Amino acid sequence: MAKIIISAALTGAIHTPSMSKHLPVSPQAIADEAIAAAEAGAAIVHLHARDPETGKPDQSPEAFRPIVQAIKQRSDAIINLTTGGAPTMSIEERLAPAAQLKPELASLNMGSMNFGIFPMLDRTKDFAHDWEKPYLEGSRDRIFRNTFADIEHILTTGTENGTRFEVECYDIGHLYTLAHFVDRGLIKPPFFVQSVFGILGGIGVHAEDVMHMKRTADRLFGADYRWSVLAGGRHQIRIATMAATMGGHVRVGLEDSLWIGPGKLAQSSAEQVALIRGIVEGLGLEIATPDDARAILSLKGAAGVGF
Repeated sequence: MAKIIISAALTGAIHTPSMSKHLPVSPQAIADEAIAAAEAGAAIVHLHARDPETGKPDQSPEAFRPIVQAIKQRSDAIINLTTGGAPTMSIEERLAPAAQLKPELASLNMGSMNFGIFPMLDRTKDFAHDWEKPYLEGSRDRIFRNTFADIEHILTTGTENGTRFEVECYDIGHLYTLAHFVDRGLIKPPFFVQSVFGILGGIGVHAEDVMHMKRTADRLFGADYRWSVLAGGRHQIRIATMAATMGGHVRVGLEDSLWIGPGKLAQSSAEQVALIRGIVEGLGLEIATPDDARAILSLKGAAGVGF
């Protein structure tokens, strides 16, 4: 079996600062988290930025620049910038960091969807910042926009810069949307397909859901894609383990889950990376280095980025 790529998603735009004191917010904290995750075994670090005072998602290129520069100076990890940003942002706002900084890799959501994070209000009652509760509550009536025109715009912009994509598929229909863009020649193999499980509005977390996603991708893309998996919340490690046994790559990190075990908050994304690395190696598999991952995904290399 090929080496397993571990990605670490460090802060995201789902969880709010009041949910965990370990969620990195400042540029320095996010960069430090990235370095620690890379040292623990992550070949890819997936980045969002936040306002250092309030912890609110911030998609300005200026917010990302000190983070990516610090990581590049201290690590050879592959930097993967979000174009998802947050569902409250415009497509141009979401695209701006990847368009200006020209990373090796950027995320790309493959369809508009309901993206329900309001159930988190059942677990978190006290908020330190006035934006947090309305942000969560607003997801009851918010559509995360990713139209065909939006996806084409991101694909075209990234391809012009030599950026490749972590294609995030939250449901089976998203795989068929990817196939549409493949047929049009707007994205070239190997496709890095990140199957996302456990987001309210997307596919579930049953083992049959994981196998169905894999079977469909196999049928649509054959040998032209590389499969990775992430799961939300308490399902993170279980589904990552299942994916690894099926030959898939894995993603962990505080963006996807704040937990390291039942009722126990993870202190860092690196702690989750170390846990899944131990499981992967315990299965007799080998983790990929950043250079291994560059070869597996046909990336342009760190010398080709814009920072």
